[in-house]
Amino acid sequence: MKLKLEKPIAFFDLETTGIDVATDRIVEIAVLKIRPDGQRDMKVRRVNPGIPIPKASSDIHGITDEDVKDAPTFDKLAKSLYIMLQDCDLGGYNSNRFDVPLLAEEFLRAGVDFSIEGRRLIDVQGIFFKKEKRTLEAAFQFYCDKPLDGAHSAEADISATHEILEAQLDKYSDLENDMDFLADYSKQQNFADLAGRFVFNADNEVVFNFGKHKNVPVATVLKNEPGYYGWMMGGDFPLFTKKILKQIKEAI
Repeated sequence: MKLKLEKPIAFFDLETTGIDVATDRIVEIAVLKIRPDGQRDMKVRRVNPGIPIPKASSDIHGITDEDVKDAPTFDKLAKSLYIMLQDCDLGGYNSNRFDVPLLAEEFLRAGVDFSIEGRRLIDVQGIFFKKEKRTLEAAFQFYCDKPLDGAHSAEADISATHEILEAQLDKYSDLENDMDFLADYSKQQNFADLAGRFVFNADNEVVFNFGKHKNVPVATVLKNEPGYYGWMMGGDFPLFTKKILKQIKEAI
């Protein structure tokens, strides 16, 4: 089933130096932008992460330090990538938990104020896990009835993700071909930031999702313990989490 789009959606996949959204870096990014008229734009770029790529990561995606030594760093690509994504909803596989938070960190590190406001986030893994609970390769085999060639290259992974979403719409009659529905259905938790440090409670308040203040409204903690803001801003938290924290503090 072809996606019913009101605005463009950009499926994207990252290959990285590791799995820590706060400290790891992108080594390859693939973006498949699909417009409501069906036009497709694919962009694939290798990225010099500025830090060594661990062998364990290279063993997964096949990208080594030598492969990216002459590639541009992310800050050199940030502006053009931001423009490509500017009017788009975002889609991916495990993207809400990994790709979107890590991409946001790279943008903020490059001085680009990336935001998810006004975007719907469609995580194909979220649909898959609720329906079948498998991996990307298994999902592709299950829904598309063929093996995934080139798994763990960003371009192959993101093309497969788009194809899986359309196959999921064909398979499950209860899934609506509507981006609002799919964004809501595919999310696994109602995060207020991208890393899950803050979540929305039943009253739509932003509350802590970790530590001694778990489930306590962030605004309440900042009022009662002003030093907690400084501790978080100086700590090893993702930049996007700090951005949300700052917005809450300024609104008090």
